Amino acid sequence: MAHVHIIGIWGIWVSAVARYYSSIGWTVSWSDWADSELIHTLQSEGMNIFIHHDRSHLPDDTELVIYSEAIVTKPDLPKEEQLLANPELKKAMELGIRNLSYPEALAEIVNSKKCIAITGSHGKSTTTSMAAWMLAWSPVWGSAIIGTQVPQLGNSNFHYEDSPYIAIEACEYKRSFLRYFPFITVITNIDLDHLDYYKNLEDYISAFQSIVDQTSGYILVSEWDVNAWKLRIDPLKRMVVGKNGIRYSRAGELNEDGKIHSIIEEVILPIPIMNLLVPWDHILQDAYLAYAVGRLVWLDEKWICQKLESYSGAWRRSEVVWVTENGNMLMSDYGHHPNELKPTLAAIKKKYPEKHLCVVFQPHQYSRTRELLPEFSTAFDSADSLIISDIYFSRDKKEDVDWMNMERLIKTLQVRYPFVIDGEWLQKTLEKIEKFDQEHPWNAIILLQGAGNIDELRYNLL
Repeated sequence: MAHVHIIGIWGIWVSAVARYYSSIGWTVSWSDWADSELIHTLQSEGMNIFIHHDRSHLPDDTELVIYSEAIVTKPDLPKEEQLLANPELKKAMELGIRNLSYPEALAEIVNSKKCIAITGSHGKSTTTSMAAWMLAWSPVWGSAIIGTQVPQLGNSNFHYEDSPYIAIEACEYKRSFLRYFPFITVITNIDLDHLDYYKNLEDYISAFQSIVDQTSGYILVSEWDVNAWKLRIDPLKRMVVGKNGIRYSRAGELNEDGKIHSIIEEVILPIPIMNLLVPWDHILQDAYLAYAVGRLVWLDEKWICQKLESYSGAWRRSEVVWVTENGNMLMSDYGHHPNELKPTLAAIKKKYPEKHLCVVFQPHQYSRTRELLPEFSTAFDSADSLIISDIYFSRDKKEDVDWMNMERLIKTLQVRYPFVIDGEWLQKTLEKIEKFDQEHPWNAIILLQGAGNIDELRYNLL
C-alpha cells in the first residue's frame, strides 16, 4: 500500500489533501508543530498524527512527502534553506523521496479533472463551500477541496465522488494557483493583499490575469468588482454575475449582402430570487457566483436553488458558535483583511442592532498589518468594543516585526476608536474577554476575528 507523509497537517487546506489520499486507499502519516482541535478531529477519523517535527516520524519506505508552506519559520533565508530547516523534509530530500508543496500536490489531483477553481481576495471559502454543497450528490456529482469545514459535508473540508468535476479553493498567494489549469475559474473579487510577496496592485492583478489566460472554459467575475474589469478576458469566455443576472456573449453569424460576418451578441440569464439561510448581503453575492457555476455544469435551476437555499454556513465564516456562561452570543470569523472586516461587522450589526458588538481581532502577519495599517484604522466602525490580540506571526520578515509592534498599532487605532483595548498575548486576551462577558451579561455578541489561532479561545468561553 502506498504511503504518503504530510508535514504541517494543521493547515486547513493540507488536511483536505490528507483526507483525499486516505479516501483512495493510501496509508497516511503526518506531523505538526502543535496540537489543535482539527488534529483531534482527524485522529477521530483513524489518522495517526505526530506532534512536533522529528526525523523519526518519516518512515524510510515513504513514497511521497507533501508539506505545507506554513512550515517555513525563517523567511529571511533562501527558500531551500527555509525548507531544510524542517528535519522531516530534510530527511526526505536526503533519501530522494519525492516531495511536493501543498499547491503542487493539489495540482496533481485536479489537473486530470474538470477543475472549478474559485479564487479571489475574499469570499472564496464561502463560494467554494456553496459550490461543493450544490455539486454533492447532484446529477453530475462532484468532489471538492475547501479552505474551511462545512457541516453539511460531514463537518469536513473535503468531499469525494467519482466525477469529472472538482471544485477547489484556489489561493493566489505567491501565484500558487497558477499550478492549476481550470475548466472554470471564478474570481470573487480582487483586493490588494499579500504585500509580503506582491509589489503593488498591478502586480497582484497580473496574477489573476495569468489564471485567466490558462483557463480552458469560462471565467466568472462579479459585476461589483472594479479590479476584475481590468482583466483581459475573451468575451466568449467571460461571464459577469450580478443581481440582475448573468451576462455573457455568444458568437453568431449574420448573412449580409451574400457575405457571412461573425457577430457577438450579449445575453442576460436571470438569477431567480433565493432566500438564503445565511442572511448576509456579501454571502448573496457568493451564492450568485455558485449559481452560475451550477448552470455551466448543466444542473437544473430547481436543484441549484434548493441546495443554495439550504446551505447553512461554514466553520469560521460568520459562524454562530454557541453562548457563553453569561448568556452572550459567541461568533467566529476568519476574515483578516480590512475590506473583509467592514462588511462582516456591518452585516452582524445590521442583523443584531440591539446587541453590543465586541470584536476581538487578531491581526494576521506583521507585513499585512504594516502595509494595510491605514485601511485597518477605519475598519471597525460597526464595533462597540474592540480588543486587539497579539499579531499572529506567519512568514514575516524581521524588519516588519520590528516596525509593526503592538504599541504602534494600538495608537493608530485609538485615533478613531478610543475604546480599543490592547489584548496583549492570547491568554491575556482571554482574561479581558471573560471580564467583558461578566460585565455585559445577556446583552452582547463576542466575535473572535482573524486567521491565526484566536479561534482556539472558543473552547475556553463556552
